[in-house]
Amino acid sequence: MDDPAEVAKRIIQANVYMTLATADREGRPWVSPVWFAHEDFARFAWVSKPDARHSQNIAARPEVAVVIFDSTVGAGGAEAVYADARAERLDGADEERWIDVFNCRSEALGWPSWSVDDVRAPAGLRLYLATASALSVLGPDDDRLAVELG
Repeated sequence: MDDPAEVAKRIIQANVYMTLATADREGRPWVSPVWFAHEDFARFAWVSKPDARHSQNIAARPEVAVVIFDSTVGAGGAEAVYADARAERLDGADEERWIDVFNCRSEALGWPSWSVDDVRAPAGLRLYLATASALSVLGPDDDRLAVELG
């Protein structure tokens, strides 16, 4: 198998949606697909409504899990990146910095640009960030292979 870090980078770069797993205060799980932008393949930004179930879960319990994969491949062709992460809703200077990261990916895909006004009240969306503490990729025999962060 190729270097796990290179595999992770390729998968992250090739996909535009990630599966975000959250849990509420009592531990009830919830999973949501979100369009994302990334920085250094270990920090993932997205926009969501603050009253969405996953956003409410993050406010109560910031520990999340992320999976990024191509759902179009056939049996035996699966590749995936897994992340343990801590998520937060961004504000102030962090919004300004991360909206630029978000825009780089959006514009590279030919999609619309965003401004901080799109993620601040009275707008209905907010900007969120998940910072990975651990990454792994799907290896042979469905084993997870650790990816060195940094």
